[in-house]
Amino acid sequence: MSSFQIEGSRKLYGEILPQGAKNEALQVICAALLTHEEVIIDNIPDIIDVNNLIGLISNLGVTVKRLSPLKYSFKAENVNLEYLHSDEYSRKSSSLRGSVMLIGPLLSRFGKGYIPKPGGDKIGRRRLDTHFNGLIRLGAQFKYNSREEYYTVEAHKLEGKYILLEEASVTGTANLVMAAVLAKGITTIYHAACEPYVQQLCNMLNRMGAKISGIGSNMLTVTGVDKLYGCEHTLQPDMIEVGSFIGLAAMTGSEITIKNVNLQELGLIPRAFEKLGIRFEQSKRDIFVPAQSQYCIDTFIDGSIMTIDDAPWPGLTPDLLSVILVLATQAKGSILIHQKMFESRLFFVDKLIDMGAQIILCDPHRATVIGLDNQVKLRATTMTSPDIRAGVALLIAALSAEGTSIIHNIDQIDRGYQNIDKRLNNIGASIKRIKDQDIV
Repeated sequence: MSSFQIEGSRKLYGEILPQGAKNEALQVICAALLTHEEVIIDNIPDIIDVNNLIGLISNLGVTVKRLSPLKYSFKAENVNLEYLHSDEYSRKSSSLRGSVMLIGPLLSRFGKGYIPKPGGDKIGRRRLDTHFNGLIRLGAQFKYNSREEYYTVEAHKLEGKYILLEEASVTGTANLVMAAVLAKGITTIYHAACEPYVQQLCNMLNRMGAKISGIGSNMLTVTGVDKLYGCEHTLQPDMIEVGSFIGLAAMTGSEITIKNVNLQELGLIPRAFEKLGIRFEQSKRDIFVPAQSQYCIDTFIDGSIMTIDDAPWPGLTPDLLSVILVLATQAKGSILIHQKMFESRLFFVDKLIDMGAQIILCDPHRATVIGLDNQVKLRATTMTSPDIRAGVALLIAALSAEGTSIIHNIDQIDRGYQNIDKRLNNIGASIKRIKDQDIV
């Protein structure tokens, strides 16, 4: 296992290019199973979760070629469905949350799909009922082996239906869209997720010959077709990484330019940072974040304490609340962070309290932060990354703190952020990747 050793209180300066969107990559790579023709995907991030998924579908029989460091070719011409019953498939897919999106394409094209209970971040309950209830509506037979925690769906044919989702699940919507594109008739998915990842998936599927309308709304209409074809697709910049870099610049008082990003594509993310008093501006396709010695949390019109909470798109993504919470620790003013979707995502605040932050964890979903106004710096400490997003939030805290911090379990960070240590070191950070046995 490896850890990060971080020298804090360093000003950063320069340009940084965000990676391709992790969540989009997991969806569109699974979509390559829907056709026997070649699908070329560019700007794929070189991160653990994505690489594990590419390895998994390669073992399934998909021909995978790496055309350049970030560009891949996928051809699902000779898929081996027997591999789904192997111990290796069970072991590898159960460690990867994104593997759940193999179910829709496999069922749609081959009439069957199997998957063990998927892994991923331990951030609270992440039920799969939305996925399987929708597939059952389309005509699939569903079985769950509770002893082995294995899910099975099979269908001789899928038929379009009206589906009202109980929750606007991103991966659930993606799975149902991929199942519906080859179903007979028209499928209407209401209360669908409309995150940019889902929009990108639908646009890619349409280029492959699918007929999907309502893209960008919470009602998708999918008219089934007989077959899909190959296409080329390029991933958007990862909006979570863009938000993380905005937070990093503000927390460390640094001047950073985030390349090739459009503010208008980020939804409410810019507004959330503006509520904390963070300044930034658009310059062509770049976001410029100037150095700020102080940033002040806004209040509501009546003067009451500001609240920032998460919501389905176009609301604020929950993946950035950890970064926003860390950023608030050095702001002027107080704020209530309300994490509605996952009940375990705020449990990393004890590490920030050890660093000197003034945080009250009200309950599993809410935390009140009293900003230190940069008058008292966070102090360095040793901590462990509990999940991808909290890990990066702790990295930002360590980069702003006085002294040398250690973050263990950085595999969690590597799951979602490509060479984050090297890229931040290029703009002035001091992050060393060290083996745990080398820590004194």
